Amino acid sequence: MFDELTFPVVAAPMAGGPTTPELVAAVTEAGGYGFLSAGMLTPAALAAQIDRTRELTGGEFGVNLFVPQPDTGADVTAHRERLEEFAREYDVELGEPKWDDDAYPAKLDVVLEKRVPVVSFTFGPPSPSDVLRLRDAGTKIVVTVTTPEAAHRAADLGADALVVQGFEAGGHRSLFTDDPRLPGGGAEYGVLALLRLVAARVDLPLIAAGGLVHGADVAAVLAAGAVAAQLGTVFLRADEAGTSEAHRKALALAERETAFTRAFSGRPARGLVNKFMDALSEGAPAAYPQLNHLAGPVRKASAKAGDPEAISLWAGQTYPLAYDASAAVIIERLKVEAREAAARLDRIR
Repeated sequence: MFDELTFPVVAAPMAGGPTTPELVAAVTEAGGYGFLSAGMLTPAALAAQIDRTRELTGGEFGVNLFVPQPDTGADVTAHRERLEEFAREYDVELGEPKWDDDAYPAKLDVVLEKRVPVVSFTFGPPSPSDVLRLRDAGTKIVVTVTTPEAAHRAADLGADALVVQGFEAGGHRSLFTDDPRLPGGGAEYGVLALLRLVAARVDLPLIAAGGLVHGADVAAVLAAGAVAAQLGTVFLRADEAGTSEAHRKALALAERETAFTRAFSGRPARGLVNKFMDALSEGAPAAYPQLNHLAGPVRKASAKAGDPEAISLWAGQTYPLAYDASAAVIIERLKVEAREAAARLDRIR
């Protein structure tokens, strides 16, 4: 699977707009492996993106699904009251904080009908019955994990490979269970530490993720036992990415720190600190996807206005090292940097 890539780099699925068929196809054509993000898409939109990607590349690519989360029953009243200030500022009505399953069953049907060769899962592993359906279709299963315990569980359920996500990663943490007492929702392992701990627990191909933006990072995780490196932040400023202009400008300025927040969606995610995070992160309940729906109109209005202060500026810790370029140029630069890093290993004798 991933150990046969021309260049062992996976373009992380980035929900909410940054991942596009054009980005996935460009990474695939450059020798990497791209993943479409099905999170927050309708089944019809996902099917259209799969078809469009296949129009752009004859290479193999995957799809990422958000596993439905149980309704925590958390009280969102206080958060909603604080969010009203932003709704008034942007002159919008807040969304309805409802629970739903993100149309997961229908989207699983889509990837099976479209014969997607690899499907990855965020927020948990697929159910045993879904594993059987995927296996019957010849689909490989990849699960994103943040702890050794989660890795062991995913392996027992039949995963073919794991994405090992360190706390440095931008966007949502792929926690199986969000502990509301902790800012990051659970135990926080750096990518190299987690890679080694997981490798000691399971015998599966491991894809390393979390703050990887340079070819030397790719070489480092390969040396530590990964079969590939998954990069997201470095592609946020790719020409083919659907990243909003406000998000791109904030990334390019590189003036903000990153932090975890539940304020936008109800689950911990790492992004650039802005006014919204400053005002609403403390006390934001573990209530996904209720908060995601609630804050949706504010995010959209902020993005439309080109204002970065109320949009989710997801990014990994090393985002200042990313740059503007086509995906092909980014991949080529990563290759050169990785070769240079690998050459330095000759000092070890």
